[in-house]
Amino acid sequence: MNPQVRVEVAVAEQEFRVRAIGWVESPLVERAGAPRQGDEGGPEAWVVFEAGVERGLRDLAAGQEVLLLTWLHRADREVLTVHPRGERSRPETGVFATRSPDRPNPIGLHRVTVLAVDGPRLRVEGLEAIDGTPVLDVKPVLPGPSER
Repeated sequence: MNPQVRVEVAVAEQEFRVRAIGWVESPLVERAGAPRQGDEGGPEAWVVFEAGVERGLRDLAAGQEVLLLTWLHRADREVLTVHPRGERSRPETGVFATRSPDRPNPIGLHRVTVLAVDGPRLRVEGLEAIDGTPVLDVKPVLPGPSER
């Protein structure tokens, strides 16, 4: 007989430990000077990885599209509503319906193209993250159903 154990956890009280595996080296140094999205003028930048994760870069190649997950370290984590794109003429909207960097868990999602792989560094284009932004993960962009 397999006794079932019921465990109740208050979701709001859960904490997760996430560690940065690298950081962004970019000519963008201030949030105000960064484009809202990478395809709106995100410059070429380097993503530099910690030595302990360098093997994870194996098989990435120039021309490949990847998703970078970052920690938007200068975000305001208390914000729950914003005027989209900072335009006061637009109605206030909940942050979960926007791509605002200000949010309770400021995880950035960036679709970029790899230009070069150089040891523990990726040269990418289309990255709107500012210099020093911690990198949490890299994932390949998978083909859509019509491309499989």
